[in-house]
Amino acid sequence: MKKPLRIAILADPLDRQYAGIHIYTRELIRALVQLPDPHRWIIVRPEAKGDIAGVEEIVVPILPIPGHQSLRMFVQIPYLLRKAKVDVVIEPGHFGPFNLPKSIRRITVIHDLTPLLFPEMHTFHGQLLQKIFLPGILRRADHILVNSAYTHSDLVKFFPFCKDKTTVTLLGKEAHFQPDIRPDILKKYGIEPPYFLYTGTIEPRKNLQTLLKAFDLFKKKSGLPHQLVWVGKSGWKNKEIFESIEQSAFRQAIVQTGYVPGTELPALYSQAEAFVYPSLYEGFGLPVLEAMACGQPVISSNVSSLPEVGGEAALYIDPKDHEALANHLLRLAQDPGFRKAKAEASLLQAAKFGWEETARRSLAVIAALCAGDSR
Repeated sequence: MKKPLRIAILADPLDRQYAGIHIYTRELIRALVQLPDPHRWIIVRPEAKGDIAGVEEIVVPILPIPGHQSLRMFVQIPYLLRKAKVDVVIEPGHFGPFNLPKSIRRITVIHDLTPLLFPEMHTFHGQLLQKIFLPGILRRADHILVNSAYTHSDLVKFFPFCKDKTTVTLLGKEAHFQPDIRPDILKKYGIEPPYFLYTGTIEPRKNLQTLLKAFDLFKKKSGLPHQLVWVGKSGWKNKEIFESIEQSAFRQAIVQTGYVPGTELPALYSQAEAFVYPSLYEGFGLPVLEAMACGQPVISSNVSSLPEVGGEAALYIDPKDHEALANHLLRLAQDPGFRKAKAEASLLQAAKFGWEETARRSLAVIAALCAGDSR
């Protein structure tokens, strides 16, 4: 690279989301600006907050006016990026960037392909937008970042032309995810140990019906006082899930906290008996990594990218096998030595992941794209 670059990141997820893509966007930006490279970092977002040091903000509000979202995405933001004379644009939400001249390098991030793989589990609007726009986004992208080898393989199956312009950048964990024993946080949410924990959006892909069946079976077999704690916002197509909770013979042992601030999550992870994640598909699976960083045994589905994250430390199940899940719950609850060994393995596995490495690999992609530029 002949000179420092002006690199823009379309950072709407900072202000419009609270789950995985929000975390990815925030932590990638924080890690990038800490690297010892003299680039100028510009973030485009709908709200002026100034909450990330080392970046310039371009604020483009989202107005409650019909058609404004399209105007903002296709006209306002492209105009401001050209005006700012940026060299590279990164889109962390895999929905753009749009309407840029070829002189501006485009990098889009694909977290998963669930709208194409499991359209029945998404809103009609969400899956339709992906089907319409995603092929064109990928063709126009100079490079694509994916957060697991499994997502890479899915991407190439659907879009073979992406094979030679895609890089895997595994995700990291935030520094505050570490063992954290704070009983007051449990009391705040009405949680009484021992308990099993799930975190994530309440939606069909998370396969929570299997978790409920397994917990019911665990309670019937063991007679133990464990609670099942669900942390996360209500998503979509989840009416049957909530009905199943109400119909459970052990309804009083199920605690639903709703959204929990990130600063309190380590205390919930750390004091659980185990973390359970029976998802049908994940592009990465950040909650698995967060739980392991807090020193918790993890029971995970054996599908998609999850074995890449859990490694040999996690316990795995077929996501539809609630009996296998119940048996893992029983063993962890009844065998302290086994539980301790899995907890120690989790800490070792989590130590392999970090946002600094994610940022370094991402910046290496940018450097390679711009190495031959004469600008």
